Amino acid sequence: MEKIIKEVLVENDCLIADGFDNAIIGTYLNREGEMVAVYSIEKCINSLMNNDGMDYEQAEEFFYYNTINCYMGVKTPIFIETYKE
Repeated sequence: MEKIIKEVLVENDCLIADGFDNAIIGTYLNREGEMVAVYSIEKCINSLMNNDGMDYEQAEEFFYYNTINCYMGVKTPIFIETYKE
């Protein structure tokens, strides 16, 4: 599924967050009418822990400081909290 979503994002010239391919959970049509990538915050943090050897606190701090606060224009990806029942 993630591969299919990534292909759709590439076809629509969407910005993709480096290193978080496994955290892509969908797409969103923003207010400007542009398709953007949607990422799971939990999966992004887990990716940092697994791929970069960070513990949870380091990964969370890195993610919130370096990733979620970056604005790159109307194609900036969206990061959302996902909840499990």
